[in-house]
Amino acid sequence: MPPETDSMAVITAALDPLAGKRVLDVGCGTGVLARSLSARGAWVAGVDPNDQALAIAREAVPTGVFHAVSAQALPFADRTFDGAVFLNSLHHVPEIDMYPALREAARVVQPGSPIVVVEPLAEGSFFSVLRIVEDETDVRAAAQKVIRKALNDGVFERLDLIDYPRCEHFEDVDQFLARIVTAEPARAPVVEERRHEILAAFQCYARAAAHGRSILEQPIRAQVLTARP
Repeated sequence: MPPETDSMAVITAALDPLAGKRVLDVGCGTGVLARSLSARGAWVAGVDPNDQALAIAREAVPTGVFHAVSAQALPFADRTFDGAVFLNSLHHVPEIDMYPALREAARVVQPGSPIVVVEPLAEGSFFSVLRIVEDETDVRAAAQKVIRKALNDGVFERLDLIDYPRCEHFEDVDQFLARIVTAEPARAPVVEERRHEILAAFQCYARAAAHGRSILEQPIRAQVLTARP
């Protein structure tokens, strides 16, 4: 991995070469990852239960195919894809469905193909501020627990594990709030209600950067898995 590791570097390295490959984006949201993969020559299909997000994804990646379905019930035949990616999405799957979601991804990829699972950990300054709005401690821990269980059960083999910080720069707390509400619009009422608490936490945890900007760090764990025969 490059010294300044980020999620896209991990994903592209795991799927290299991308050109011509069929990739499944699980929990694709508005298609940010799908657009990046498509720009690198991959054909991308995405699944997400949010119809509004998928409408944006379809505009962003007109060559892709997008379905409003859950991760544990994929509408694809066995061995359809050359790889699959969960980018910050496994912890959004209901805990009872996380294991089936991983098994479904294994079903629809070619034997030996990579399944990249990128998940934020329940730690770091970004998380410390975010948890005032939405405390994801339990669901993030559950995602890691499910991956460990799948490995211990012999369902998957782990090809790689990379821990790295995602550093985000913000002009001020308003930019941070816009960022987290864009990612999850349902947070808006809580942001309005608890703004003063969020501001205090932002001032406490953010690290000063150049030009008056602030940095929040979110530790990330990326794992590259492949299904055992």
